[in-house]
Amino acid sequence: MNRERFLYLFLFIAFIGFISVTQWGSRGTMNTLTEFLYLLAMAQLWNLLAGYAGLVSVGQQAWIGLGAYALLVSVDDFGMPLAVGIVMGGLVSAAFAYPTALLSFRLRGGYFAIGTWVIAEVLRLLISSSTDWLGGGVGRSLRITGLFAGAGQRIMVIYLIAVVIAFGTMALSYYLLRSKTGLGLTAIRDNEAAAASLGINTYRIKMTIFIACAFGTGIVGSLIAMNQLTIMPKAMFSINWTSFMIFIVVIGGIGTMEGPIIGTVIFFLLREYMADFGEWSFIILGTIAVVMMLVAPQGIWGLIKARFNWEIFPLRRRISARLLE
Repeated sequence: MNRERFLYLFLFIAFIGFISVTQWGSRGTMNTLTEFLYLLAMAQLWNLLAGYAGLVSVGQQAWIGLGAYALLVSVDDFGMPLAVGIVMGGLVSAAFAYPTALLSFRLRGGYFAIGTWVIAEVLRLLISSSTDWLGGGVGRSLRITGLFAGAGQRIMVIYLIAVVIAFGTMALSYYLLRSKTGLGLTAIRDNEAAAASLGINTYRIKMTIFIACAFGTGIVGSLIAMNQLTIMPKAMFSINWTSFMIFIVVIGGIGTMEGPIIGTVIFFLLREYMADFGEWSFIILGTIAVVMMLVAPQGIWGLIKARFNWEIFPLRRRISARLLE
């Protein structure tokens, strides 16, 4: 069995394992795993954006917030089915991402990062100062509890959606990175100027990835809204969401599929351990991230790969000798 088939088998077994939690896990277990899974999905998307396309955005909270409010309006105000509301969260985020990209792509490096944060803050302020329709600064409650037989069923359904989103994000990221677009992304990551000189449309590829990541993050935002029920601009558009993504990817290993998985596990364990530290927990997490960037900028998976030459997600393709004849 080659490595790629082994990967598919491993992911299938892991997927079934997570699904089986609904048969033996408690509500608390499913709640905890739901949070773990949506953090993993967010980290994979930010890693795709920053680790491969070179777009270091610190405004991904914009798509979390838009996805949450899109679900709220779709389900509560227009009576759409819950599944449609989740997809609408992604579509609305993607729709806003296009004009955002047109503006922010004019910026480079740190200016791009600051620009994305400013746009996210503008969206937060606009919704905070909105009319009673969106609840203004105090937000609104998502009225979906009546769609379920009880709290237990709601938690189970949200957990199953989280499993599908997390594994779907990894599968689509892997497929994308193995495609022609993925080859272009790798070239852009290594040397954007050289990639452009070889005829790669760097602008189109970066635009595609930016919008795709906004779509995926918006869907995650819809999931978070379903889980929390109370939707407030301050919480949904919090920069903490992007901070979590950056920490996870930096610790695990930027520019790798394995890095966000390891980073999510480490972040989750650290956060649970430091739950009683209050604001100091953010200082400790920030210090850990800075030390990691100085000591091992390639992240934990980078250290493991360099030491043992392991690769769980094989992104490189082998060229048949017949094609070279």
